[in-house]
Amino acid sequence: MSDSVHKGVSASNLAEMYRLAAERYGDLPAFATRVKSGVFRPVSYHDLYEYGLALGTALIELGVEARDHVGLLSDNRVEWNIVDYGVLLIGAADVPRGTDITNQEIEYIVNHSDSEVVFVENRRLLDRVIPLMPKMEKARHLVLMDLQGEPPEGVLTLEGLIQKGRAAREAGDRSVEERMAGIQPGDLFTLIYTSGTTGTPKGVMLTHANMASQVRNLPFPLEPDDRLLSILPVWHSYERIFQMIAISNGCCTYFTSLRSLADDLKKVKPTIMASAPRLWENLYLKILKNVQESHWIRRGLFHAAYFCSRMVKGSLFFLQGKKIDLKGRSPVQSGALALFHSLRVLLFLPPFVALNAVVLEKLRQIVGGSFKGTVSGGGALQPHVDEFFNYIGIPVQEGYGLTETSPVIAVRTIPRLVIGTVGPLYRETEIRIVDLNTGDILYPNPGARGEGRGLKGEVHVKGTQVMKGYYKSPEATEKVLRDGWFNTGDIGIFTYNDCLKIVGRSKDTIVLLNGENIEPIPIEAKICESALVDQCMIVGQDQKQLGALVVPSLEGFKEQGIEAGDVAELAQRSGVREKVSAEIKRLVSKENGFKAFEHVHEIALLPKEFELGVEMTNTFKIKRHVVDETYGELIDGLFADRS
Repeated sequence: MSDSVHKGVSASNLAEMYRLAAERYGDLPAFATRVKSGVFRPVSYHDLYEYGLALGTALIELGVEARDHVGLLSDNRVEWNIVDYGVLLIGAADVPRGTDITNQEIEYIVNHSDSEVVFVENRRLLDRVIPLMPKMEKARHLVLMDLQGEPPEGVLTLEGLIQKGRAAREAGDRSVEERMAGIQPGDLFTLIYTSGTTGTPKGVMLTHANMASQVRNLPFPLEPDDRLLSILPVWHSYERIFQMIAISNGCCTYFTSLRSLADDLKKVKPTIMASAPRLWENLYLKILKNVQESHWIRRGLFHAAYFCSRMVKGSLFFLQGKKIDLKGRSPVQSGALALFHSLRVLLFLPPFVALNAVVLEKLRQIVGGSFKGTVSGGGALQPHVDEFFNYIGIPVQEGYGLTETSPVIAVRTIPRLVIGTVGPLYRETEIRIVDLNTGDILYPNPGARGEGRGLKGEVHVKGTQVMKGYYKSPEATEKVLRDGWFNTGDIGIFTYNDCLKIVGRSKDTIVLLNGENIEPIPIEAKICESALVDQCMIVGQDQKQLGALVVPSLEGFKEQGIEAGDVAELAQRSGVREKVSAEIKRLVSKENGFKAFEHVHEIALLPKEFELGVEMTNTFKIKRHVVDETYGELIDGLFADRS
């Protein structure tokens, strides 16, 4: 992928974009559902749009007005996109959430969003929603998306609505087109309730103009023959923007799952996909495990190939301006480093060329062999994983954003692939780095060296992608959005090669008793480099020193000769705690760049993994408040003898 002017269809509102995509791409496949290994059932751009027109017609007959909100409780599937088309084409906004939603969240979101029509993916979820109906006073209609047997009395079906709408259109009904003509760029297209790492979900109001700007400013080219794999939850803004971009450019999006991902990578041979760090961390560990179990000759070839690749590509990254620069360099320093890296390339290039063809090319086949790249988002990519895939030739880029920014603020491209950063800013985007203590603007600051590049502070953003606000919550909106500037709550640095580096969250910051402010995420990322650690969370607010809650790795300890049926059993095994503690001391050390107050002094082994929807959000971010509540006594016990 490379920097390029966007070539796909674009419009001031998404309904118009859907119409133009149907006209331009017609019978090309838009989305494809997995039927079995290697077999996908596609729906064309033309048919998808026609489904949307028919459903929209039926929704108007149901009484859905322009600017109304429609609940959409479903995971990734073609029917999700049909409902999305139907709702948006009539000027309404959808309120999406996945099937892992809790009953409490269903009740809260449907009521708070004023949704009168709610689409439900399957019978299992419907059986949970129906008993909640008396508590959801505004919800008038439930619509079942799956068709497996007859639905309960009073429940509508997606297929039935489409048939009804199609008949009305055949009789001359053109109410949808009339609605489309009235859609304004500032109208909402979606109301997304954040899964939230803290507290009650907030309804993020995103407009047609927000999403249209994300599509319009795409910094790399896509073509109709590009193939995308969809694995992240589509209700989340990150996966959704990828699907919008795919529609704009005529690409086909194939629905996959964690269970079938390895097979689908080989069969679909995707060219691009949205991904989360966890996917690449798991793949990295799988590759290393296979290497460790291979013959010593193959093991040696791999290590030699990776070493040569690091030497060559690491130097090429520097020579191409892709090496992270946090301090700035003088011309003399730059010249000396350029000479060193040029010589290193010449020295290691011959063995790299040979080993790349013999060893690394086979590794690249893991993702299908046609991969142009992936954009990892929704959380921080661990540095060693980031480096590994980019050095072996699988371009893992990293993006950054929030639901409140539709979501992209910055993203790497191949020409600007600076490992350790989230890349340059998206077009039509401004940022400022603000001192957390004084509120002073550190960057851009014309009076400072490098205009304030390299200085750490809170990231504020302004641009066409910034949300309209939080629904029914002017107080919450006022806290984060002032004079067009949105406070991300993230701590970042703008580098000397004009990329953004995220180093933590201001609200995640741990403050020790001595006043030291500590960002837990870099420490957690370092600890998770250990094969003996599956997950961890740093604790220590208002304590003298840091502690860590650790989920030990079943696989990692199996390699050490310690087997267990589950994590709870492993945590009780003799020697496990000592081995984990030794690993943490080795990794979080002065030698690895950690200050004394960042060292971890106390650890506790947890009896189970952090689960999606419980201790983690759908994008694998730890819900720190949930972990704090769940393991409160355990955390208190860590520091009981030291308080």
